[in-house]
Amino acid sequence: MRILIVHNQLWAHYKSKLFAEIHQSLLKRHPESTLLVAQIALYEASRKGMQNKEQQYNYDYPYRVLHPTSLDDVPFKKRLVSLFQTFHSFRPTVLNITGYFDWAQVLLMLYARLRGVKVVLSSESSVADHNRSPWKEFVKRLIVNAANACFCFGSSSAHYLRSLGVPDERIRVRHAAVIDEAIIHQKYQLAKAEVAAPSYAFVYVGRLAKEKNLELLLQAFMELKTSTPHHLWSLRIVGSGPEEDHLKNLAQGCTNIVFEGSHAWHQIPSLLAKSTVLILPSISEPWGLVVNEAMVCGMPVIVSETCGCAVDLLQEGVNGFTFRPQDREALLRHMAWFVQHPDQIATMGDASKEIILPFSSKKVAQEMVDTFRQLNRN
Repeated sequence: MRILIVHNQLWAHYKSKLFAEIHQSLLKRHPESTLLVAQIALYEASRKGMQNKEQQYNYDYPYRVLHPTSLDDVPFKKRLVSLFQTFHSFRPTVLNITGYFDWAQVLLMLYARLRGVKVVLSSESSVADHNRSPWKEFVKRLIVNAANACFCFGSSSAHYLRSLGVPDERIRVRHAAVIDEAIIHQKYQLAKAEVAAPSYAFVYVGRLAKEKNLELLLQAFMELKTSTPHHLWSLRIVGSGPEEDHLKNLAQGCTNIVFEGSHAWHQIPSLLAKSTVLILPSISEPWGLVVNEAMVCGMPVIVSETCGCAVDLLQEGVNGFTFRPQDREALLRHMAWFVQHPDQIATMGDASKEIILPFSSKKVAQEMVDTFRQLNRN
């Protein structure tokens, strides 16, 4: 069995963790197999500034970087040529491509099918993460149904694949939204031990962009501060992006709102250790891996219902709450609940740890290897 996985960028540490687990599973269970992860580029433009930090990461799986530059600087023709060259030199029996947005990968998939190679399509999209146009949905339907099997992030993305006509039995892996849970938890525990005194804080981690709905979050928090002026909670905003200046202007005069700036992935657990409840208020979010991170660390979460993770990771009132991204009153109500019930935070955090267990990188990797093996036999 020869497995070729095509991925967009090397500097995606959680995918690298998954690829490493796939590699280890193959070595233990199918040592005759060969794996290659073809990374189209090193990074996306938004990650260029993290070069020194990412170069310290260990990539424990066989990979090849096709273009040692930004993905944004690799035109379609170069992607197409390099992918076909890699395909012919490696001669896979199973091909796993990433999504349906890159036509170079789509054409490679169709070519592979003509050559008798089995194809797996990995999809992160959900019904709610974007407005849909009929002709694009028609094209997607043709693409996803050309695959022999599909991997998806969770229930919402599985539902979307079914809406595109993919039979349920071809959706083989449904918990592919994984993180490096062991490292995240370890770093969180070390940082938590160094926190001098307990404090209460809501935290957002991600890009400061329009679709993240942070203006609504700031408004809700400032209203919370007005309605309960003596509460000791703060709001920490971790990240950078095009809305940063606008959001800082909105928050002027509110000393309980702290902008932490951008941080590398391995620094996020330290920031979570200084926080109490994660909030992800996005209007559009295919999944939201930071929710996985917070739950692995034992934190309650408040998540917009349009986030892909909401269906799988949120049990209402058990480990947190969901809300419509336009409903500021609902968000305010959920934030106020935590302010009024600090005694429930630990219990809800323990529930988060239990709920996130199916999204184990080792377990998901084994499910993927099982799929590769079954396709290779047929």
